[in-house]
Amino acid sequence: MSLMQSPLDSWLPRLPLGAWTESAVDWATGTLGPFFDGVAAVVEALVRPLNDLLTGVPAVVVVLVLAGLGWWLRGWKFALGTAVGLGLVAGMPYWEETMSTLAQVLVASTLALLMAIPLGVLVAENKRASAVARPVLDLMQTMPAFVYLIPAIFFFGIGTVPGVLATLVFSMPPGVRLTELGLRQVDKEIVQAAESFGAPPWMVLLRTKLPLALPTIMTGVNQVIMLALSMVVIAGMVGAGGLGDVIMFALSQVEVGSGFEGGIAVVILAVVLDRLTDSAGDRFPSARAQRLARQAA
Repeated sequence: MSLMQSPLDSWLPRLPLGAWTESAVDWATGTLGPFFDGVAAVVEALVRPLNDLLTGVPAVVVVLVLAGLGWWLRGWKFALGTAVGLGLVAGMPYWEETMSTLAQVLVASTLALLMAIPLGVLVAENKRASAVARPVLDLMQTMPAFVYLIPAIFFFGIGTVPGVLATLVFSMPPGVRLTELGLRQVDKEIVQAAESFGAPPWMVLLRTKLPLALPTIMTGVNQVIMLALSMVVIAGMVGAGGLGDVIMFALSQVEVGSGFEGGIAVVILAVVLDRLTDSAGDRFPSARAQRLARQAA
């Protein structure tokens, strides 16, 4: 008996969870190999062209496009700040890595939202689905970010694909929760008024509930993109590329300068994406109407 072993340990049953997990992974990789290959091919087909586009065009074009988008959404001050911030990133030696990170974030967050928003609608409209989804979402949000990389490596190996897929799963929960929250917060009297006119449930959902819930849903979009950016950087541990590789290399080699430059690029990219998505939500008519109602009150 080891010094660290309690006498009660000999009476406790041992569950071979590790062996069961390895058996399940071996079965999945052997049986579902073509499926995983197809998923990897789809993700690669989405990430690679976008990455080639962002890294192929001159940096000044990307800066001007994002600054123009910022001017349209928030005004000239934000556009100026965007141009200065991205111009700083372009002046550093990691512009291509920044665009690679942006491509991965856009693909992962888009795929996450395509799954999260319908799931949020389902759990908002179905109490049983909500009861099942709530503990799953709690587990997903409390699990350490690094844990998501383990199954991604098992099924997809090393590279961009496992990083994007781990990012997708990691960033989904806020999209589901805030979609559900937005739909549940819709005034019941408005819903009853729509139903009293004989509108079917699907029309009430599309024409009444979703437009009124859009500001909250857009908050979920914002959170999904922010979590995707944070996870893409962590995914540099599995060779996902982008700024994650820069930061991981700087940590392993204790290179303060390159680590600082990579961190600044991440911060600037995060601020730009955060402000753009936040402003996009404010441009919906329902958001403007709610803002005017709060000001009148």
